[in-house]
Amino acid sequence: MILQALVDYYEALAEKGEISRPGWCTEKVSFALNISPEGELLDVIPLSEQVQRNKKMVDVPRIMEVPERVVRSSGIKSNFLCDNTGYILGFDEKGNPERTKDCFASCRDLHLSILEKTKGVSGTAVKAFFLSWNPESVNEHPVLAPHLNNMKTANIVFKIGGSNYAHDDDEVKKAWHEYCTSDNNTIETRCLVTGKVSPVESLHGKIKGIPGAQSAGANLISFNADAYESYGKGSEKSPNAPVSKYAAFSYVTALNRLISDSRHKQQIGDTTVIYWAEAADPKPPQLFTSVFALPKADDEYVLHGVMNNISQGKPVDGVDLNKRFYILGLSPNAARISVRFFLQDSFGAFLENLSKHYERLEITKPSFDPREYLSISALLGETVNPNSRDKASSPLMSGSVMRAVLTGTSYPISLYQAVLGRIRAERKITRGKAAIIKAYLLKINQTNKEVLTMALNESSENKAYVLGRLFAVLENAQQQANPGINTTIKDRYFTSACATPSSVFPRLLQLANHHIAKSDYGYAREKEISSLLNKLEVDDKPFPTHLSLNDQGVFILGYYHQTQARYTKKEGV
Repeated sequence: MILQALVDYYEALAEKGEISRPGWCTEKVSFALNISPEGELLDVIPLSEQVQRNKKMVDVPRIMEVPERVVRSSGIKSNFLCDNTGYILGFDEKGNPERTKDCFASCRDLHLSILEKTKGVSGTAVKAFFLSWNPESVNEHPVLAPHLNNMKTANIVFKIGGSNYAHDDDEVKKAWHEYCTSDNNTIETRCLVTGKVSPVESLHGKIKGIPGAQSAGANLISFNADAYESYGKGSEKSPNAPVSKYAAFSYVTALNRLISDSRHKQQIGDTTVIYWAEAADPKPPQLFTSVFALPKADDEYVLHGVMNNISQGKPVDGVDLNKRFYILGLSPNAARISVRFFLQDSFGAFLENLSKHYERLEITKPSFDPREYLSISALLGETVNPNSRDKASSPLMSGSVMRAVLTGTSYPISLYQAVLGRIRAERKITRGKAAIIKAYLLKINQTNKEVLTMALNESSENKAYVLGRLFAVLENAQQQANPGINTTIKDRYFTSACATPSSVFPRLLQLANHHIAKSDYGYAREKEISSLLNKLEVDDKPFPTHLSLNDQGVFILGYYHQTQARYTKKEGV
């Protein structure tokens, strides 16, 4: 289904003329060799363009449509009309002259073979260049000398007489097409993607731009050992998973296009999340970027409007909510790319799940937190040690959280446990951690909904919730009795109070008597403590021996709600 959806996306873009045709691809090109019709090298034309990155202006190679690249993991394979200096010029920059000589010979033979029957200016000029060029003269050539240091690993193309690129010539294009369709060594069978009997692709193209994967690109589909054979069909030429040349080109081209476009992707941990709409409709991905990543306040404004419309069953302006929408999560895995998840549904269904997710996260926030909504990246950041150099969350957790949010299923327990672990270690309950606890418990627990609220529920008699509130009041009493105190009861007793209340609260209540007697606001705190103890039914084991993991989350919410409510009241009331 992944490949089929990508092929459909490619075909939709091809209909609009917005993507490379079969046999062609887009590539970064830094220089053009300007040659005469007789094949003489006239000069070198830099093609890089200056763009602003942060506060600097940097040179960026030009993106050009060139003949499709070969898969070059090892061995010597030349590309047509666009390659590096080692192949096109025979320039040895790696200290391996014999291999470089073979690279140039391979490139020369390929061009002479493809362009053998061409008689136009461009084809004749390129043939003449390769027949007359001497690789040993590279370092001394007066035209190349000023550029060689910058050209070492750059891609270069040919320009004829300073006007037209060789790969844009109609006769050259025709010769390239004939070469691409003349492979007699491929087998033909029914393609698993298109369902048509077609030549099978033996080596699929590289997927580029996945952080953590190889910089030259990695494969989404590959098999190179007997272990991957199916039903006795060998891995050579891919008969055990036949994908036609057309389908392989289409999905690779479409996926590389999506990855290179910031309007169709987001990075969550090590997972690159890519999304697109049926018929290559650009509007759903643009809206999804705003409501999914929340990088700016403007996006929060957009999300607020979308959530209101979705909750009321109203349409979203300019967007077809019934449009089929696809979300693909990819992560690096050595030389290959691993699929974390692949989701497909109507765009409206995904928006509705996102809307409900943000609704579950709603909780009273501190005055210093300007965010109206918490992005998925912000939530995953709550599971990471703030003192750690590596701020990335668990890759497996990132994928499972994404899947839960987008499909509306229960959040992974690993997210909940990670947040409880960070609270025990840091003894700090942030808005994000409290929101995660609330959302997780709302999804799995229907019995404690009266305490899984946005703000304090003063009428609740849930024991774990009341104990959390009581701990917050006891801490407040200590702080008022000892203004500016560095270490409070939370630093020493919070973890024990949350897990084993009976071992801590009797001691804390004894300490509270001293704090109340010492504080100017002792009477108010004494009333609060008495009111909460009444809710615990003092005569009926008010302090449990143990609290379950879910009750520990309720305890933390009680503490958080009570603490935030304190800041909304005047001190001493």
